[in-house]
Amino acid sequence: MKVTVVGAGNVGATVANVLATKNICSEVVLIDIKEGVSEGKAMDIMQTAHLLNFDTTVTGVTNDYAATAGSQVVVVTSGIPRKPGMSREDLIGTNAKIVKSVVDQALEYSPDAIFIIISNPMDAMTYLTFKDSKLPRNRVIGQGGMLDSSRFRYFLSKALQKAGYPATPTDVDGTVIGGHSDKTMVPLVSLATYRGIPVKELLTEEQLTEAVEATKVGGATLTKLLGTSAWYAPGAAAAAMVEAIALDAKKLMPCCVYLDGEYGEKDLCIGVPVILGKDGMEKVVEVKLEGEEKAKFDESVAAARDTNSKIGDALK
Repeated sequence: MKVTVVGAGNVGATVANVLATKNICSEVVLIDIKEGVSEGKAMDIMQTAHLLNFDTTVTGVTNDYAATAGSQVVVVTSGIPRKPGMSREDLIGTNAKIVKSVVDQALEYSPDAIFIIISNPMDAMTYLTFKDSKLPRNRVIGQGGMLDSSRFRYFLSKALQKAGYPATPTDVDGTVIGGHSDKTMVPLVSLATYRGIPVKELLTEEQLTEAVEATKVGGATLTKLLGTSAWYAPGAAAAAMVEAIALDAKKLMPCCVYLDGEYGEKDLCIGVPVILGKDGMEKVVEVKLEGEEKAKFDESVAAARDTNSKIGDALK
């Protein structure tokens, strides 16, 4: 499988590096508009091939979309990252034009590709890509839910450790749906488990609330610490999605997809559990939402629609 990663910044380079070490792709093309950056990072990755025992070829190019021709998957990381104090939604004015441009160029050379969108505000950029490209909805997938769920598992494991349980993130299962936004993402406490045991049976309401709130501001916390957006977890999350597609794994993963009646919603892209396989998003899995979780998901939907309404102005 040939995969293109658009944007050779921290996130894009991490996607390429993780994909190479997983050894699931024949070729990864890293492309950027800044002269030499993608070439340098690709060379750096390739110089670990013998050390890490992988055979994937990683190639870097500067703004040459012809080199991406025939890609089965295109991962879009392009755009400016968050700075401390910024929300993801603050990026729409700049990133909408960038994402539209790179998707159009990538599609010219890889018309059958599946697109994975990481650029923020991710839900709106996924919606823009779906609408502008006119691709079938199974081929346009946003990454937010995978990243947010990974952060949720991390914070739940920390809470469990404090409560006296020897938990690591791999011991915990947890899902986040809704928008990829500090205010409106919905960590589903009702479905979270520690080795099959509901976390609600092990943690207090206060401990659960603390883990949920830490998850929601997980990106902002890292941006404050690092001075820019995180990259290891976002890159690994996107690579895991590519892996599910490359291996036709039929994995259940929370991703941002276009809804057409599922969860009672239409005409927006938002995070829900889906099955990922060789055709991209192969099925939306509907889980029963009740009470506060249903109310919060409805709030998230409303916020996503509001952000979508600003895309037209952003492209002017």
